[in-house]
Amino acid sequence: MSMDQKIAVVTGGAGFIGSHLCERLVCEGYRVISLDNYFAGSSVNHVAGVEYRTGHTKDIASFIPETPDIIYHLGEYSRVAKSLEEPELVFDLNVVGTFAVLEFWREKKCKLVYAGSSTKNVGAREDGVVGRDLAPYTWMKAMNTELVVNYGRWYELPYAIVYFYNVYGPRERTIHEYGTVIETWRQATEKGEPLYVRNPGTQARAFTHVLDTVEGIVLVGEKGEGDNFGIGTDEIFTLLQVTEMFGGEIEMLPVTASTRQSAEVDSSKVRSLGWLPKYHLPDYIHNSKVSMQ
Repeated sequence: MSMDQKIAVVTGGAGFIGSHLCERLVCEGYRVISLDNYFAGSSVNHVAGVEYRTGHTKDIASFIPETPDIIYHLGEYSRVAKSLEEPELVFDLNVVGTFAVLEFWREKKCKLVYAGSSTKNVGAREDGVVGRDLAPYTWMKAMNTELVVNYGRWYELPYAIVYFYNVYGPRERTIHEYGTVIETWRQATEKGEPLYVRNPGTQARAFTHVLDTVEGIVLVGEKGEGDNFGIGTDEIFTLLQVTEMFGGEIEMLPVTASTRQSAEVDSSKVRSLGWLPKYHLPDYIHNSKVSMQ
């Protein structure tokens, strides 16, 4: 390693988005250190040139004695409905772990890019429940974004907060309740199984390719300061529209306590840095179906 090579720490670096981010940062010339507890990450996602360290983010200071130039904190629990069943686990990973990351940031005095949750911007449902209050995951993520903002102000630390919108693409998670929707439906289509959709099916989502997402993260890491860097495409589809792109049988499921409509997508801040999405969900689904034939 050259003396002037910058160090980037990526928590969750063996995960879906994190692995693509690590790969991109290596290409950018960084020395990249991944910290992952492999709750959702996998060694299958390892990419050449990255230093992988296995551990919980609450122990980040023990695992990473180096002083990084930038921390990308993606390593948190990230399922809405499932979090209702395991709030203690969410608290451990997203509150205890993230607090330790913020203390590490405070000690190292580098830049932090934190992956917030766009669910905090979902408006009230008919019952008056807003996005941040849907589930333990959404509430803790919203609280964490506020804590990041305050740490930045209290300790005069540089930071930026990014928000993802239904990311899809290669290495997407497929592990049952923790799986992401596009890959879940892709595999169901491949197996000839029904595609399950929560009622009413008109829930709208801005599906954003992982490479477009990573492009936005890197731009924000280089140039962004502050909150509200939404990285989301303007192409909005309902869940039923997406399942119809896949084709096959659709089965509707009951509404759950965490069922929500779409968050408002505001990507103006990241677009001001030069970000423009290049990928389109219909093309991805079409190519996926062709590869199955």
